[in-house]
Amino acid sequence: MANIMVSIIAAYLVGCFPTAYLVGRLHKGLDIREVGDRNMGAANVYRQVGHWSGLFVCLADIGKGILAIAISRWLGVSDQITLVSGFAVVVGHNWPVFLGFRGGRGEATATGVLLSLLPRETLILIGVASIPLAITRNMIFSSIFLFLPLPLLAWWFGASGMYIAFSMVLPALVGFTHYLTTRNLPADVERGALR
Repeated sequence: MANIMVSIIAAYLVGCFPTAYLVGRLHKGLDIREVGDRNMGAANVYRQVGHWSGLFVCLADIGKGILAIAISRWLGVSDQITLVSGFAVVVGHNWPVFLGFRGGRGEATATGVLLSLLPRETLILIGVASIPLAITRNMIFSSIFLFLPLPLLAWWFGASGMYIAFSMVLPALVGFTHYLTTRNLPADVERGALR
């Protein structure tokens, strides 16, 4: 029981680490949640702070998802608890306790979780999603090509029903957070654009 709680709480706290916020503060002295599309994520850092800073935040946030799953596996908890921990790290990223529960949308962190749990499927779809990303320069639009086909590809490669369900639930959390964080933005604010 102790390992179960440690796994879930550790995952949430890993997710709470505010990479984008710290990069914005350290490099430009700004609160990334108050500029651009107000998202505490890589695309907003890319636009408001700099390209290399945005890339760093993207990789670090992916790393948070990978780390949360690694901790869960190291603790030896069940697959079900590992999936709950994967969900918890994205919740931590989106609603970090240290920043008044105002975080990001979770695309990169969710990608890290999925890379750990469904590596083959996720790598294939990262390759697919990179094509619309190169054309449109929009991370939100491109993430559709990563997340939407994932359950079908997981089924194709023989993943269990539990993992297929998770591959639907986690992107749904990302989509729900995206809706919550963009519904009141002015129409002229770019969402997820890399330009």
